[in-house]
Amino acid sequence: MSDADRAMLEYAEKLTVEPWNMADRDVRILREHGFSDSAILDICQITAYYAYVNRIADGLGVELEEFWGQEEPTKKISSE
Repeated sequence: MSDADRAMLEYAEKLTVEPWNMADRDVRILREHGFSDSAILDICQITAYYAYVNRIADGLGVELEEFWGQEEPTKKISSE
């Protein structure tokens, strides 16, 4: 995985898990890895959209389709 991909995924993870801790530094890191403002906006909007949709589904008690329960859980991306 490239350093840019790792930075993008760490940004998305932080925005999903602890959005109250997002800061200018998080955007700066993406810029340092070559992401344009447009790309950063895309990353943010897509991450936020999935969080929104999942909260709606959770709030309504929507059950996952059977095939989702068959996958192995994945490890956390963050190196912390």
